[in-house]
Amino acid sequence: MKMEKQNKIKSVCVYCASSTQVDSIYYETAKKLGHLLGKQQIRIINGAGNTGLMCAVSDGALAVGGEVTGVIPHFMIEQNWCHQGLTELVEVDNMHERKQRMADLSDAVIALPGGCGTLEELLEVITWKQLGLYLNPIIILNVKGYFDPLLEMLRKAVDERFMRPQHAGLWAVASTPEEAIELIHSEPVWDVAVRKLALV
Repeated sequence: MKMEKQNKIKSVCVYCASSTQVDSIYYETAKKLGHLLGKQQIRIINGAGNTGLMCAVSDGALAVGGEVTGVIPHFMIEQNWCHQGLTELVEVDNMHERKQRMADLSDAVIALPGGCGTLEELLEVITWKQLGLYLNPIIILNVKGYFDPLLEMLRKAVDERFMRPQHAGLWAVASTPEEAIELIHSEPVWDVAVRKLALV
């Protein structure tokens, strides 16, 4: 259930890793994504982390005058996991509130590679879209084929009829930051009538 009218993208929620041990290609891609979003005056919404790809995305945007809103629970601030140079910092009580606030503030989602937290965020927002709770573009930035196993699993879910064929359109896949940004502009906003397809 897609609509012809497309979003005007002013903000993008970026899901990604906080790990500091990953291959440099992931850092380079994250920083480039932040740089490109910043240059286009598209505000980044992320988890406010000061390490890993999350930090790289933020720093890439801030370096070119872009804006970053970080959403972070109190306990993470207490652990000194918070980026100190963001445009705006939103403190919340817990992880559930963090994810909801990040989605609420965003006109689209781009998922970079990450671990359990990133995968959980991505799958949850896809589920919300399936249920008509989040209707904006969701882009999987498949750096170095990282998401290939997940994409195969999602295809299997469709093939085995755990999901409808139409649900494969809940997300789009990009291989470069440039392509991801093109897709947030070209992927249409869905209609809440998608709920009619939620049950298989």
